[in-house]
Amino acid sequence: EILSFADDLLTGLGSSCVVAGKRYGDHPNAILYSVVFKCLEPDSLYKFTLSAIDSRGRRSESSFVFVRTSCPVVDDNTAEEIADKVYNLYNGYTSGKEQQTAYNTLMDIPPPMLYRVQHHYNSHYERFGDFVWRSEDELGPRKAHLILRRVENISRYCGALLRSTYIRSRTDTVPYVFCRSEEMRPPGSVWHSSLQEVHLSCVEKLMSVPRNTYGESKLR
Repeated sequence: EILSFADDLLTGLGSSCVVAGKRYGDHPNAILYSVVFKCLEPDSLYKFTLSAIDSRGRRSESSFVFVRTSCPVVDDNTAEEIADKVYNLYNGYTSGKEQQTAYNTLMDIPPPMLYRVQHHYNSHYERFGDFVWRSEDELGPRKAHLILRRVENISRYCGALLRSTYIRSRTDTVPYVFCRSEEMRPPGSVWHSSLQEVHLSCVEKLMSVPRNTYGESKLR
């Protein structure tokens, strides 16, 4: 996807996931313009290509920015509850109904949650057989493989965090400034003024960002 800061973001024609903003720098006359991405996938690597066009329409050389997004957020209490539920379904004689319930449960949750469920299961019940072995034994190799393949795309870094002893959830409120140009311009026309001379209408907004905190000791 190609977006122009002036033609798309400042005019409000861009994606709802990408908005323009600004903030004032350390010096009185310094203004920093920003691009806020609200819909990037977690645990993913993005490459952004940046270029500028001057008032004569000349394009600069492209520069590249690589961004690795943060790991997916999981509810650790829910993951532990699901691990207990699956153990109880596997424990003892497993009927066809219980097998299907366990299979549906593990297939319905997101892959990061499944990864965390596996961690809790092995932490509490590995002495009765680890999660992989019990899943293969109770559900059969084919269904077990369908379940386990869902976590294959989790990065090594996020996998290590999802094996942390404790995970706490919180929601941060992040302020940002959403700006739109007050000037009407034909799409694709060349800007003959600098951004400092453009009349912008800006409003401060708040964005809720769920996060996880990871640790090897009990988190407060």
